[in-house]
Parts: sequence; C-alpha cells; structure tokens
Amino acid sequence: MSAMTRRMFLMGGVSFFPYLYLERVSLAVRRYQVAIGPLAPAFEGFTILHLSDLHDKEFGSAQEELLVLIRQEKFDLVALTGDLVTGDRPRLTPALELVAGIRAFWDGPIYSVSGNHDWRLGRAAEFNDRLREAGVRVLGNRSEPIQRGAERIWVVGVDDPVTSRDRLDLALSGTERRQPRLLLSHSPQLYPQAERHGLDLVLAGHTHGGQIRLPLLGALFVPAMGFFPAWDYGLFSRRATTMIVSGGLGESGLPIRFNIRPEFSLVTLRSPPARRSDLQPAA
Repeated sequence: MSAMTRRMFLMGGVSFFPYLYLERVSLAVRRYQVAIGPLAPAFEGFTILHLSDLHDKEFGSAQEELLVLIRQEKFDLVALTGDLVTGDRPRLTPALELVAGIRAFWDGPIYSVSGNHDWRLGRAAEFNDRLREAGVRVLGNRSEPIQRGAERIWVVGVDDPVTSRDRLDLALSGTERRQPRLLLSHSPQLYPQAERHGLDLVLAGHTHGGQIRLPLLGALFVPAMGFFPAWDYGLFSRRATTMIVSGGLGESGLPIRFNIRPEFSLVTLRSPPARRSDLQPAA
C-alpha cells in the first residue's frame, strides 16, 4: 500500500467515527400523510406524534434537545410504542422526563404500549404504573375512543407481540369497525392480523430501522424478525391498512446507528382524494 493510499485509508477511518456519532445523536423528524376513508370532518388533519424505542437514551438534560424539536410541532395525540428502557439495569427516568417535558406545554392524550425490553426483567407492570402516575394512558390489549362532537376514532393497543403478550382480538372488542381504528403495537409483526381485521392504521417500532441499515437493501437483521425482514422501516400499505414503522430514538446492543438516524414521526390523517368523477360539475 502506497503512502498516499495509507493516508487516504486512515483519513477515511478517522472521518467514519464522527459520522457514526452524528448518526446516533442527530434527530430526524419524519412526516406522513395517511388517507383514511371514511374520515369524519372533525378528524381531518388529526396528527399523531409517534415516539418509539427510547431505550433509556438521553437527549440533553431532561431530554431538552428532543423536546425543543417537539415543541415546534402541532399534534393531537402522543403514541409511545414500547421499549422505553433497555438492558439489565433499566432506567425509566429518561422516559418520565420526556413525558413531563411534553406535559409542561401540552395537555392532550398520551397513549403507551409495552415492548419486549420493558418486559425483559418482568418490570413492565411496575413501569406502566409509573407511566400512569405521569398521566399516560397505558393500553394493554384494550382500546379507547377519542370523541369529537358526535364522531370518534378508536385507539387500540396491544401488549408486546415479541414476547407473545398481544391479544388483538381482546383489544378490538367493543370497537366499531365502521369508525377509524388506530393500532399501537411495539412490533410490526401484527400487520397481517391488522389487515384481516380491517384496521386503518398501525404504528409500530422495535426494528430501529435495522439500526445498521444497508443502502438499497434495508435492515440486515431485526431481533425476532430475522434477516432482511419485510417490514423494517417506513410506510407500508396493503388494501385498506397502512402501517408506519418508526426507526425509533434509541439503540439496543451496540450504541451504533448507521444510515438510520434517531427519529420521531408526525402522522396526519386525511380523507381520501375525491374521485375524478366526483369533481365533474353536475349536468
């Protein structure tokens, strides 16, 4: 190897490590528009702030670096889709600081479902109690309606699918199929079930977008989903059911992200575009 080649190799290696650091700490905001039909006018533009897979991670003191971005947005509901903690010594404080920071400027509904790391040491029930004390509505295989005038949508939550605690049938009991139904699930593995039940929207996490994401190929591996999983990241749509899989905020295993920055999402509900024939003037 020539001196020039060695120099270029070393420069590339040195520059790669700052890139990995920036990938892990620089936050991205993802925005989605989802057409749901029929959607009542009262819920036109209804926006969900989706946060997933915090994994004990801290973005500045009391999550201020994350909160400064969130405060710039307008939303109607907050969805936390699991894995707020990680490791053998899980700390819920970063998640509670995030919730408190949101509560300091916004008083709308915050919903949460548990993930596999929340259950890892059998402490999900304890963590859920502390979330409830902070004003979070925990959905463990149950649903709640959100009412606007005479219209409503349903927020449906399942317990962690990775550890086989999900009961979608139980969570859906009492919901109205003719009204929009939003499913919160830690893992995207429930997508086929959600489609069979005719759910309108699924918000999931777990994958971290692969955490190490290969260009053109996507996620190399996701725990409990295997190599090159079908639903690794982003928006998926089949028949009437749309699913959005968040890349999440934190990491598990190695504290590394490659080609997938930490993120939160804003998902806005819209009515389907009018058919061309509907736009024609009457004869």
